[in-house]
Amino acid sequence: MTAKMNRRAFISLLGGATAAWPLAARAEQTALPVIGYLNNGSPESDASRLTGLRRGLNETGYVEGRNVVIEYRWAGNQANRLPALAADLVRLRVAVLVAAGPPSTFAAKAATTSIPIVFSVAADPVQLGLVASLNRPGGNLTGFNGFNNELGAKGLALLHELVSNTATVGFLENPNNPIFELTTRDVLAAAPVLGLKVQILKASTDREIDAAFASLVQARTGALLVGGDVFFNSRIEQLVALAASHAIPTMYQVPEFVVAGGLISYGSSLIDGYRQVGLYTGRILKGEKPADLPVVQPTKFQLVINLKTAKALGLTVPDKLLAVADEVIE
Repeated sequence: MTAKMNRRAFISLLGGATAAWPLAARAEQTALPVIGYLNNGSPESDASRLTGLRRGLNETGYVEGRNVVIEYRWAGNQANRLPALAADLVRLRVAVLVAAGPPSTFAAKAATTSIPIVFSVAADPVQLGLVASLNRPGGNLTGFNGFNNELGAKGLALLHELVSNTATVGFLENPNNPIFELTTRDVLAAAPVLGLKVQILKASTDREIDAAFASLVQARTGALLVGGDVFFNSRIEQLVALAASHAIPTMYQVPEFVVAGGLISYGSSLIDGYRQVGLYTGRILKGEKPADLPVVQPTKFQLVINLKTAKALGLTVPDKLLAVADEVIE
């Protein structure tokens, strides 16, 4: 009886192994390429970035869930979690690692020297030590550089044209941003030329954003310039809502804020930037090397104005600004 049972068990085991082998082989043969996506933010705040990323991938022939898989890792605005999350993606042996913003890019760079990394950063990636040069990055990194550190002074001047009777403008920056000191210096240097004073505000959490607006109201500061930062760009709805509730005319650096109801922006599109990231990711999946792909920079900065928001704030937009605006939302 025991021998009979053993024989049955052996036949069953043999049959299971025989059936399992072709399934495993077939899964290996049809394995889809995997992209790792690393961001310090959260899924809820990443809609614009992911729209752009998927659009770029689609243009290179990749559709998520059909012929490519994306493994997402968000740190929930806890930058100290990024190294472990990056290491997790490296263990998965992803084909390409997409890093959103400087903190994620630094974590990805520290985690691997072999897996291609495609980044999006606002500061000069050469100064940040990410690439050897813009035209010939070298190594395993390339990506998109939004030039946002050079836009603070221009944004301040445009905001001054819109609210020329305001003597003091707030400048909101993230102290954890590696270009924080550079952008602050540029804005402070531009302010006296325009006859303005600047109230420096720092925020790296939701609570600190709320506190910054409370400080603006208490100081009766007449307008606000929001610095270009990956954290702020993940808090579009919060920043726009606070500016509206406190009736503070606010300048942003990406047009997605104005589309969401913000007053005015000057800079490159968040969606377009991550579309470039998606395009490079697709090209790398097809065999190109990041070392040979020049860092992409925006060819155009857009001035976008929301007239409905201006009206709600009791502002009349000067004809001069309307004439040079790339887009006017009515």
